[in-house]
Amino acid sequence: MKLSFTLLLSLMALAMSGCFASREARVESDYSYTGNFRRYRTYDFITGQGLAADTSRLGEVLREAIRTRMRVQGYRPARSRADLLVNFRVFEGDMRFRGYAQEDLTRWVTTGIVEDDETPKEERQGYKPVKLLLTEGTLLVTLIDNKTNRAVWNGYASGVTVPPGAQGEQVLKRSVRSIFDRYQIFTEGYLENNRQ
Repeated sequence: MKLSFTLLLSLMALAMSGCFASREARVESDYSYTGNFRRYRTYDFITGQGLAADTSRLGEVLREAIRTRMRVQGYRPARSRADLLVNFRVFEGDMRFRGYAQEDLTRWVTTGIVEDDETPKEERQGYKPVKLLLTEGTLLVTLIDNKTNRAVWNGYASGVTVPPGAQGEQVLKRSVRSIFDRYQIFTEGYLENNRQ
């Protein structure tokens, strides 16, 4: 019995240390007013060099965490002609980043407004740039409109410390969850279809 109690305490301490590391991360996001978020239903990952081509365990953990969140929000994977392309990258060291001060994405989407090249200047929202200093260890997730080839959403967590092993995998999964908590856009009709 004593061994079980000690094991339980050790597991609780490990879980709490992961939670504290996760809380220290700064999570932000910004989006493009040209994003037609109501239209997106499918996604695929960008392939190529760098982390996108990363076949390491941590690269796969990130892809699986993103897949899980996309599925929960009603998005389906598609190998050809996906609506959204997903790219992610981990940056080491501090970095300067330009974000934007914007209203909540969910509220923006409910207005039904989508800007394009033909939107008159006086009707455009206008971006309010914000200079950010992202601290050591930044995970950046970008969603790109495959039709226009423009980034429509960035979510990022800075200050993410990824320890080796299983604990590091958990930190990455929590970081992806925290980032996607800023992207609460479900595919059209998904919530209604799943209530039945």
